[in-house]
Amino acid sequence: MADVTSEGAVQAAPLIRIEELHRDFVMGDQVVHAVNGITTEAAAGEFLAVMGPSGSGKSTLLYLIGGLDRPTGGEIWVNGREIVRLDENELAAYRRREIGFIFQSYFLVPTMTALQNVQFPMIFAQVPAAEREPRAQQLLTQVGLEDRMNHRPTELSGGQQQRVAIARALANDPKIILADEPTGNLDTESGAVIMDLLAQLNREEGRTIVIVSHDPSITVYATRTLHLLDGRLRGGTEAGSRAAVAPRQDELRESTR
Repeated sequence: MADVTSEGAVQAAPLIRIEELHRDFVMGDQVVHAVNGITTEAAAGEFLAVMGPSGSGKSTLLYLIGGLDRPTGGEIWVNGREIVRLDENELAAYRRREIGFIFQSYFLVPTMTALQNVQFPMIFAQVPAAEREPRAQQLLTQVGLEDRMNHRPTELSGGQQQRVAIARALANDPKIILADEPTGNLDTESGAVIMDLLAQLNREEGRTIVIVSHDPSITVYATRTLHLLDGRLRGGTEAGSRAAVAPRQDELRESTR
């Protein structure tokens, strides 16, 4: 539901809203508060960077938003639905339709070509077979891999594998992209290519991006930055500088990293 400001203007409801979110893990005789009372939100079209050291709870927060894990307490509202209340089938449909995931380790199917990896999520979304391959081809071309479509992951560099993973994340046209340390396994140049691609998806297609990282250089791509420590938000939020430029497709094609 939209809010009305004191001046009478209509303010759109946030796409993602988190209220007093907790996620506890029992480790022997101790309880680890991985996410400890976080309240925040993200508007549609934001590029939100969540920063913090290892163990700060940032990846756990991302998995909770993505429906890959369930919280111990609190609320997560996405596009007007409280996803904590969804059953397993509803949660699977939410992940399939609303969310695109990008992981540090790519998680491509090693026996499939790049083209088959991008088509794979469309099968579960019941996209007609005749539509899957043309869409996968278009997405791989978008990320500069039109000449690598029939290559398997072992025949691709790390940067190329991550670009396949980005194309796969876009397969079902999600509103939200969740990226967990997407440049963590890449060299600086390849990481910059990946970040430029994500910035382009945000800027030109209006996709909401939430990225978690410990690398401060990614904050220049964000519209806003959150800082986590010990499962809590620290120090408020910072506006991003958005210094990134749109990637040039010839550079994407020439990159072999």
